[in-house]
Amino acid sequence: MGMGKMGLPMATHLKAAGHAISVSDPSETRQLLAYERGLSVADELSAVSAELAAADFIFSSLPDDDALLDVAAQVVDTARRGAIFIDTSTVSPTASSQVADQCHEAGIEYLRCTVSGNNHMAEAAQLTVMASGPRLAYDAALPLLQTFGPNQFYLGDAEQARLMKLVVNLMIAQTSAMLAEGLTLGRAGGLDWHDMWAVLCASAVASPIVKAKGVQLAERDFTPTFTVPQMLKDLDLITAAAATHHVALPQTTLTQELMRTAIAQGDAALDYAAIIRVVERSAGLATELS
Repeated sequence: MGMGKMGLPMATHLKAAGHAISVSDPSETRQLLAYERGLSVADELSAVSAELAAADFIFSSLPDDDALLDVAAQVVDTARRGAIFIDTSTVSPTASSQVADQCHEAGIEYLRCTVSGNNHMAEAAQLTVMASGPRLAYDAALPLLQTFGPNQFYLGDAEQARLMKLVVNLMIAQTSAMLAEGLTLGRAGGLDWHDMWAVLCASAVASPIVKAKGVQLAERDFTPTFTVPQMLKDLDLITAAAATHHVALPQTTLTQELMRTAIAQGDAALDYAAIIRVVERSAGLATELS
């Protein structure tokens, strides 16, 4: 499992539940963080191969399609028949389906177990797991998946979990676009920024994501839980899936453009909610409050 912001806490929870786990990551910095948590790190290719060959369950937490295809090739070449490969990444259904075919030929069970929640929720074991793949493999893996959070959903035997994750992230991205337009309208009309957040978080639109964003954004804190480029990557996956299924997503396409504009305006390192600043600039408003 990659030891990124999501993979590291998930691996930590598996260890805390008493499972023997070995982890791997190409980054020496992330390896050091894993060591600090008491995790066993396979930092050489030979060690990784040995662990893959012996493992009953193999998890991956990866950034994109290319990384999944690369890791899956290693799993297919090395893992034993009957092992269960569980990928938690946000990737395209197309790449995932390719991995499914490879795993089937190698006699490896393949579960797509996408997760909903940010790195703070991962640390607190509050992720929602959306799974698809062979039902018997899911049942076998469920005690492990339950260490990640209180909610697990089995959605089908193929790529349903991949698409469900994209549906969730579509709505998260659109929430940021809704906030960008609403808050900018309020500011332009003279409403106080803090007052707007107080009202929104006590109103009918106070969804969990609005409340969570309000904790930071009420103070104009755009420290990222998920950066603009990360959300743009997901929006690219979403619009590609929409094209595959012949679904028009005009609002989502506009949000995609706002993310690209945020990057062009120098906000790539900020939280994806920085598209608020894009809409503010278009209205002639300052992005820093006095």
